Amino acid sequence: MNDKITSLRMERQHLLSKAGETEYISLYRDTQPGQNVYWHGFGEPPVLSFRAAFDDMEYNRNRQMKRELVKGRFAGGNLGWVMSEDMELFASLYRKSLTRPTPEQTEILTLIENAGPFNIQQLKEETGLLVKQITPILHRLQEAFLIYEDQYDGEWDRGWYRFDEMFPEVNVERYSRGEALKILLQRFAYRTVWFDTAMAKAFYRVPEKKIRIAAAQLAAEGILVPRESGYLRKDDAALLENYEPRSIRSVYALHRNDFLYRIQEPALKQMVKSLTEGLPYDCEPLQYLLIDGQIRGAAVGHFRYGPYDLNDIVCDLPEAEKRREEILEAVLAVNPGGEIKRFLGREL
Repeated sequence: MNDKITSLRMERQHLLSKAGETEYISLYRDTQPGQNVYWHGFGEPPVLSFRAAFDDMEYNRNRQMKRELVKGRFAGGNLGWVMSEDMELFASLYRKSLTRPTPEQTEILTLIENAGPFNIQQLKEETGLLVKQITPILHRLQEAFLIYEDQYDGEWDRGWYRFDEMFPEVNVERYSRGEALKILLQRFAYRTVWFDTAMAKAFYRVPEKKIRIAAAQLAAEGILVPRESGYLRKDDAALLENYEPRSIRSVYALHRNDFLYRIQEPALKQMVKSLTEGLPYDCEPLQYLLIDGQIRGAAVGHFRYGPYDLNDIVCDLPEAEKRREEILEAVLAVNPGGEIKRFLGREL
């Protein structure tokens, strides 16, 4: 990747200088839906790891309590957190209308509409359905933006409300899907600097055909500029002409919900597969190694509660051995109590 693009992307991700509160809110807005730390973050607030000049988990916990961050099912039905003022935008893009509700779906929706909120246990008592029957129904109604799960803290006993009770001002049809996608792609372009449609598809989980159409429209409007099978913002194309890339020397171990991982997920999965093929031990990617602004490898092993099994560090970086101590330190920083067994296949 072009050094200028890498440098500017790292700047805009606040991985070269950490974000203060105002900068953080802007970064969070542009990289929504936010997610918590992969695997160990159940019930925790979303975070932008390594990017904040403060404890953003506690900061976002407070934003949840104030309903400034709100929960929904967005990209591919995945849970995520968006800023409340952007719920309309994301609902417009991701809403899956419920055109043929089942009798059970209708029963639960009617209960919530007429006498809600209910938690799952109360719905079980009212309907006689099992929890394993109720849960997917709630998720489907949530994807239709007919109900809302009010997770404002880390407790598991959450109330389910009518969506319009919690968001009376939100019009889920305010934007067409194409209009919503065009707004989000402009934010995406700012934080990635350069992107292609595969990256946007990987992150937003929207069909690539729709992304191509939206990107082409933005290019026709003079907002984006085609560049090497992808796109730049027109303003950035001009900026990069005289931009001096910064010297980057850093190693970050990114979890699998990190924005920079998610925009490249299909390619990175294939990279790790090629680096671990044939190894006789568990090689599930635990964290991905962002080295000098590019993802070049991963810590692999086995997820478990408590310290993960850190079976190996795999990497395609030339002369990776010279960076070994930096890489090991970065991996151990996000794996407290862990023990790395190998580096590039050799036992430590």
